[in-house]
Amino acid sequence: MNNYQEIKEKAYLANMQLPKLGLVLFTFGNASAADRAAGVFAIKPSGVPYEELSPEKMVIVDFDGNTVEGTLRPSSDTKTHAVLYKHWEDIGGIVHTHSTYGTAWAQSQRAIPIYGTTHADHLTVDIPCAPPMPDDMIAGNYEYETGFQIMNHFKEAGLSYKEVEMILVGNHAPFTWGKTAEKAVYNSAVLEEVGRMALLTEQIRRDVPKLKDALIKKHYERKHGADSYYGQ
Repeated sequence: MNNYQEIKEKAYLANMQLPKLGLVLFTFGNASAADRAAGVFAIKPSGVPYEELSPEKMVIVDFDGNTVEGTLRPSSDTKTHAVLYKHWEDIGGIVHTHSTYGTAWAQSQRAIPIYGTTHADHLTVDIPCAPPMPDDMIAGNYEYETGFQIMNHFKEAGLSYKEVEMILVGNHAPFTWGKTAEKAVYNSAVLEEVGRMALLTEQIRRDVPKLKDALIKKHYERKHGADSYYGQ
Protein backbone atom coordinates (compact mmCIF):
# COMPACT_ATOMS: atom_id res chain seq x y z
CA MET A 1 0.00 0.00 0.00
CA ASN A 2 1.15 3.54 -0.76
CA ASN A 3 2.71 5.20 2.30
CA TYR A 4 0.27 8.08 2.01
CA GLN A 5 -2.87 6.12 1.17
CA GLU A 6 -4.55 6.77 4.52
CA ILE A 7 -4.34 10.56 4.32
CA LYS A 8 -5.27 10.49 0.64
CA GLU A 9 -8.45 8.65 1.60
CA LYS A 10 -9.16 11.08 4.44
CA ALA A 11 -8.57 14.13 2.24
CA TYR A 12 -10.73 12.68 -0.52
CA LEU A 13 -13.63 11.93 1.84
CA ALA A 14 -13.38 15.41 3.39
CA ASN A 15 -13.40 17.07 -0.01
CA MET A 16 -16.40 15.05 -1.15
CA GLN A 17 -18.39 16.19 1.89
CA LEU A 18 -18.10 19.84 0.86
CA PRO A 19 -20.50 19.75 -2.12
CA LYS A 20 -22.80 17.33 -0.27
CA LEU A 21 -23.14 19.87 2.54
CA GLY A 22 -23.67 22.75 0.14
CA LEU A 23 -20.41 24.42 1.15
CA VAL A 24 -18.82 24.69 -2.31
CA LEU A 25 -19.86 25.56 -5.85
CA PHE A 26 -17.89 24.25 -8.86
CA THR A 27 -14.29 24.05 -7.56
CA PHE A 28 -14.55 26.81 -4.92
CA GLY A 29 -12.89 25.14 -1.95
CA ASN A 30 -10.50 22.50 -0.69
CA ALA A 31 -9.81 20.19 2.22
CA SER A 32 -6.60 18.58 3.43
CA ALA A 33 -5.56 15.88 5.88
CA ALA A 34 -2.17 15.73 7.61
CA ASP A 35 0.18 12.95 8.65
CA ARG A 36 2.12 14.57 11.48
CA ALA A 37 4.64 11.75 11.80
CA ALA A 38 5.53 11.99 8.11
CA GLY A 39 5.42 15.79 8.04
CA VAL A 40 3.09 15.90 5.03
CA PHE A 41 -0.54 16.48 4.11
CA ALA A 42 -2.84 15.39 1.29
CA ILE A 43 -4.83 18.10 -0.46
CA LYS A 44 -7.25 18.50 -3.36
CA PRO A 45 -5.65 19.14 -6.77
CA SER A 46 -6.23 22.62 -8.18
CA GLY A 47 -9.27 23.23 -10.35
CA VAL A 48 -10.42 19.62 -10.57
CA PRO A 49 -14.22 19.23 -10.32
CA TYR A 50 -15.36 17.26 -7.28
CA GLU A 51 -17.07 14.61 -9.38
CA GLU A 52 -13.71 13.82 -10.99
CA LEU A 53 -11.80 13.40 -7.74
CA SER A 54 -10.42 10.14 -6.38
CA PRO A 55 -8.03 9.32 -3.53
CA GLU A 56 -5.28 8.77 -6.11
CA LYS A 57 -5.63 12.34 -7.37
CA MET A 58 -4.91 13.87 -3.96
CA VAL A 59 -1.53 15.61 -3.90
CA ILE A 60 0.99 15.03 -1.09
CA VAL A 61 2.72 18.20 0.13
CA ASP A 62 5.18 18.87 2.96
CA PHE A 63 4.76 21.57 5.61
CA ASP A 64 6.92 23.95 3.57
CA GLY A 65 4.52 23.72 0.66
CA ASN A 66 6.64 21.46 -1.56
CA THR A 67 4.96 18.70 -3.55
CA VAL A 68 6.17 15.30 -2.37
CA GLU A 69 3.99 13.07 -4.50
CA GLY A 70 1.39 13.53 -7.22
CA THR A 71 1.19 14.40 -10.90
CA LEU A 72 -1.38 17.20 -10.53
CA ARG A 73 -0.82 20.68 -9.16
CA PRO A 74 -2.08 21.04 -5.59
CA SER A 75 -4.77 23.54 -4.62
CA SER A 76 -3.87 27.20 -5.08
CA ASP A 77 -4.43 27.56 -1.30
CA THR A 78 -1.83 24.90 -0.48
CA LYS A 79 0.69 27.34 1.01
CA THR A 80 -1.93 28.62 3.45
CA HIS A 81 -2.57 25.06 4.63
CA ALA A 82 1.19 24.44 4.89
CA VAL A 83 1.78 27.52 7.05
CA LEU A 84 -1.00 26.57 9.46
CA TYR A 85 0.16 22.95 9.73
CA LYS A 86 3.74 24.04 10.31
CA HIS A 87 2.96 26.52 13.08
CA TRP A 88 -0.15 25.04 14.70
CA GLU A 89 1.04 21.58 15.64
CA ASP A 90 -2.21 20.14 16.98
CA ILE A 91 -4.30 20.35 13.83
CA GLY A 92 -4.75 17.40 11.48
CA GLY A 93 -7.20 18.77 8.93
CA ILE A 94 -8.00 22.10 7.24
CA VAL A 95 -10.93 23.21 5.10
CA HIS A 96 -11.33 26.35 3.00
CA THR A 97 -14.61 27.22 1.30
CA HIS A 98 -16.37 30.16 -0.25
CA SER A 99 -19.67 29.14 1.34
CA THR A 100 -22.36 31.78 0.87
CA TYR A 101 -23.07 33.07 4.38
CA GLY A 102 -19.56 32.69 5.75
CA THR A 103 -18.14 34.51 2.75
CA ALA A 104 -20.76 37.25 3.00
CA TRP A 105 -19.68 37.98 6.58
CA ALA A 106 -16.01 37.87 5.51
CA GLN A 107 -16.70 40.31 2.67
CA SER A 108 -18.46 42.57 5.18
CA GLN A 109 -15.31 42.41 7.35
CA ARG A 110 -17.41 41.45 10.35
CA ALA A 111 -17.00 38.76 12.95
CA ILE A 112 -20.11 36.60 13.32
CA PRO A 113 -21.66 37.68 16.64
CA ILE A 114 -22.61 35.12 19.25
CA TYR A 115 -26.39 35.54 19.33
CA GLY A 116 -27.67 32.11 20.31
CA THR A 117 -27.06 28.76 21.90
CA THR A 118 -26.26 27.01 18.61
CA HIS A 119 -23.20 29.24 18.38
CA ALA A 120 -22.41 28.75 22.09
CA ASP A 121 -22.50 24.97 21.69
CA HIS A 122 -19.28 25.37 19.70
CA LEU A 123 -17.61 28.63 20.75
CA THR A 124 -17.69 31.12 23.63
CA VAL A 125 -16.74 34.05 21.37
CA ASP A 126 -17.72 35.61 18.07
CA ILE A 127 -16.38 33.78 15.02
CA PRO A 128 -13.37 36.02 14.35
CA CYS A 129 -12.76 37.95 11.16
CA ALA A 130 -9.16 38.82 10.27
CA PRO A 131 -8.78 42.31 8.79
CA PRO A 132 -8.09 42.60 5.05
CA MET A 133 -4.53 41.83 4.05
CA PRO A 134 -2.15 44.81 3.73
CA ASP A 135 -0.95 45.71 0.23
CA ASP A 136 2.63 44.60 0.83
CA MET A 137 1.46 41.13 1.82
CA ILE A 138 -0.86 40.96 -1.21
CA ALA A 139 2.04 41.87 -3.49
CA GLY A 140 4.21 39.16 -1.94
CA ASN A 141 3.58 35.42 -1.66
CA TYR A 142 -0.18 35.83 -1.31
CA GLU A 143 -1.30 32.36 -0.27
CA TYR A 144 1.66 31.98 2.08
CA GLU A 145 0.89 35.34 3.65
CA THR A 146 -2.76 34.33 4.14
CA GLY A 147 -1.56 31.79 6.69
CA PHE A 148 0.17 34.56 8.62
CA GLN A 149 -2.85 36.83 8.22
CA ILE A 150 -4.84 34.17 10.08
CA MET A 151 -2.21 33.49 12.76
CA ASN A 152 -1.50 37.18 13.34
CA HIS A 153 -5.16 37.88 14.01
CA PHE A 154 -5.37 35.02 16.49
CA LYS A 155 -2.32 36.39 18.31
CA GLU A 156 -3.61 39.97 18.34
CA ALA A 157 -7.06 38.88 19.52
CA GLY A 158 -5.66 36.57 22.21
CA LEU A 159 -7.40 33.53 20.74
CA SER A 160 -6.32 29.90 20.88
CA TYR A 161 -6.52 27.86 17.68
CA LYS A 162 -7.27 24.81 19.84
CA GLU A 163 -10.45 26.42 21.20
CA VAL A 164 -11.53 28.47 18.18
CA GLU A 165 -11.23 26.25 15.12
CA MET A 166 -12.52 28.71 12.52
CA ILE A 167 -11.97 32.17 11.10
CA LEU A 168 -13.21 34.50 8.40
CA VAL A 169 -10.47 36.09 6.31
CA GLY A 170 -11.60 39.65 5.64
CA ASN A 171 -12.68 40.26 2.01
CA HIS A 172 -12.00 36.59 1.33
CA ALA A 173 -13.75 33.60 2.90
CA PRO A 174 -13.73 31.08 5.77
CA PHE A 175 -11.03 28.69 6.90
CA THR A 176 -11.64 25.98 9.49
CA TRP A 177 -9.49 23.27 11.04
CA GLY A 178 -9.54 20.49 13.61
CA LYS A 179 -7.70 17.48 14.92
CA THR A 180 -8.97 15.58 11.88
CA ALA A 181 -10.12 16.48 8.39
CA GLU A 182 -13.57 15.23 9.36
CA LYS A 183 -13.71 17.72 12.25
CA ALA A 184 -12.55 20.54 9.98
CA VAL A 185 -15.46 19.77 7.62
CA TYR A 186 -17.85 19.74 10.58
CA ASN A 187 -16.54 23.12 11.69
CA SER A 188 -16.99 24.50 8.18
CA ALA A 189 -20.64 23.44 8.18
CA VAL A 190 -21.16 24.91 11.66
CA LEU A 191 -19.63 28.23 10.62
CA GLU A 192 -21.90 28.44 7.59
CA GLU A 193 -25.07 27.63 9.52
CA VAL A 194 -24.26 29.97 12.41
CA GLY A 195 -23.50 32.72 9.88
CA ARG A 196 -26.86 32.13 8.22
CA MET A 197 -28.67 32.25 11.54
CA ALA A 198 -26.87 35.44 12.59
CA LEU A 199 -27.82 37.23 9.37
CA LEU A 200 -31.48 36.22 9.74
CA THR A 201 -31.42 37.28 13.38
CA GLU A 202 -30.21 40.76 12.48
CA GLN A 203 -32.85 41.02 9.76
CA ILE A 204 -35.58 40.16 12.25
CA ARG A 205 -34.24 42.49 14.94
CA ARG A 206 -31.61 45.08 14.11
CA ASP A 207 -30.73 45.88 17.74
CA VAL A 208 -30.47 42.27 18.89
CA PRO A 209 -28.19 41.83 21.93
CA LYS A 210 -25.51 39.21 22.11
CA LEU A 211 -26.15 36.02 24.05
CA LYS A 212 -25.88 36.46 27.81
CA ASP A 213 -22.76 35.10 29.47
CA ALA A 214 -24.62 32.58 31.63
CA LEU A 215 -26.10 30.89 28.57
CA ILE A 216 -22.77 30.93 26.74
CA LYS A 217 -21.11 29.22 29.69
CA LYS A 218 -23.91 26.68 30.16
CA HIS A 219 -24.13 25.60 26.52
CA TYR A 220 -20.40 25.44 25.90
CA GLU A 221 -19.58 23.58 29.08
CA ARG A 222 -22.36 21.03 28.74
CA LYS A 223 -20.60 19.85 25.56
CA HIS A 224 -16.95 20.67 26.26
CA GLY A 225 -16.53 21.23 30.01
CA ALA A 226 -15.06 18.91 32.64
CA ASP A 227 -18.58 17.81 33.61
CA SER A 228 -20.01 17.70 30.08
CA TYR A 229 -23.15 15.64 29.70
CA TYR A 230 -24.08 16.07 26.03
CA GLY A 231 -23.97 12.89 23.94
CA GLN A 232 -23.23 9.27 24.80
